[in-house]
Amino acid sequence: MTAQILLIDEDAAERRSMKAAIEAHGHSVHVAETAHAAIDTFRRQREQIGVVVIDASAPEGLQSGLLAVLAEINPAVPVIVATAEGATETALDAVRSGAFDFLVKPFAPERLSGAVEAALKIHRSSLQGRTPRRARSGAVSFADIVAASASMSRVVELGRRAAQSTIPVMLEGEAGVGKELVARAIHAASDRSSRPFVTVNCQSISPAQIDEVLFGGSRLGDPDPASAVGKFGEAEGGTLFIEEISELPAIAQARLLDAVQSGEVARAGQQQPSKVNVRLVLATNKDLIEEVKSGRFREDLYYRLNVFPITIPALRRRKEDIPHLVRTFVERFSLEQRLPRTLQVEASAIALLTAFDWPGNTRQLENAIFRAVVLAEGVSLGESDFPQISAQVSGHRSGAVSRDASEIRDESSPVAKVQAALAERAATFVSHTAAPSSTGFGNVSTGNVIVSTDEAGNVRKLAEIEEELIRFALKFYRGQMSQVARKLGIGRSTLYRKLKDYGIDPDDPQKDAA
Repeated sequence: MTAQILLIDEDAAERRSMKAAIEAHGHSVHVAETAHAAIDTFRRQREQIGVVVIDASAPEGLQSGLLAVLAEINPAVPVIVATAEGATETALDAVRSGAFDFLVKPFAPERLSGAVEAALKIHRSSLQGRTPRRARSGAVSFADIVAASASMSRVVELGRRAAQSTIPVMLEGEAGVGKELVARAIHAASDRSSRPFVTVNCQSISPAQIDEVLFGGSRLGDPDPASAVGKFGEAEGGTLFIEEISELPAIAQARLLDAVQSGEVARAGQQQPSKVNVRLVLATNKDLIEEVKSGRFREDLYYRLNVFPITIPALRRRKEDIPHLVRTFVERFSLEQRLPRTLQVEASAIALLTAFDWPGNTRQLENAIFRAVVLAEGVSLGESDFPQISAQVSGHRSGAVSRDASEIRDESSPVAKVQAALAERAATFVSHTAAPSSTGFGNVSTGNVIVSTDEAGNVRKLAEIEEELIRFALKFYRGQMSQVARKLGIGRSTLYRKLKDYGIDPDDPQKDAA
């Protein structure tokens, strides 16, 4: 089926080569040499273009904010980014910004066409009303936030407290950790929940337009009333969520400070300022203190906005959340794809996904699961459904959690047993249809059984099972802390913290620490 592809590449030779590879499969290609030209084309053809391909292998890399602008125009269109070999940061930026796929040069034409075909399948699915939830809409509660880890439980606790006040909230964290989800939950739990929740991303708006977008203005002949009142006017009585506040230009920073201090907004074309009743929730993926020190962000505005900071940890810092997130995303996307039943996730796939560090955080995991669900051909998802992740996990081999060759030959080896236990543990997290069992985790070693339910048949608390697993691993590896941490998939500092939390004596794990 013929599709329209937008190709963004400033190099004429590369443009011709990639264009020919895509057209060889019968597709029509729109070409753009610059990001500005590409955005203009994408705005005009937003309903026709099925995939965007960006060659970011130039020395300048990926232009800041380009992916965010494309997502603002039409978030359902997948974006593929081609990077130069060794351009790790460019690839990471693309992933964090929600790219569907990335290619590392040099790559075969078949690799490009394969990525385009997979992306087109995603886009066709969206045209049938099966859209990926790249941006949340509607009411979101704190119950929608996966918080199996202690760090995310703390985020939810702070968010609930913040919802009871009207002071500004500053959400800090890397791109993709779920700042908007937390912001929406705060709004939904507040007494403003019946009023608008309005978002604006400072990174996706040009500096020349941000002032008008935020504060509005009266332009002669402009039929859009929203442009006259701005985002502050749209959010009247509700919550205004300003993303990437660090990207706000100096002039707009001064106006925002005035609005926060006075509770009024002076709009262009109006003689008198207008009163505003808006609760501010801000988000940043940068260290605002460093931005203040460098002179890029006003110190007085920083202290006005940073009243109630909440730091959302990166996904690699809370890996215990990953199995739960996988289950949530698979259930949601199976429903959106109108599958006969929810896809299952194999234990080896969970082990693979948990082993990955997810530089793009929850957003990257969500996109990976969405891709896997849409492209799935069976009734379950395995390692083969996550080829990009498998290729990046060091030492990971298809069909098994990484192990030494000698351990592969000997399934009864200590390492194989512990890895089997961890795989079983992961499988139990994603299995939500099985009936309660008193032997949910199976034998990990003779005389060592970790069960998933208590005597009453109820699922045991995660902390209890985690404590038992840590005690077992300490005994299994004779207290070798580095090996225990590595096999459990956590850092040494995290392991020591958990030992302290559970009162475990590393020299005698079966005895409570004094």
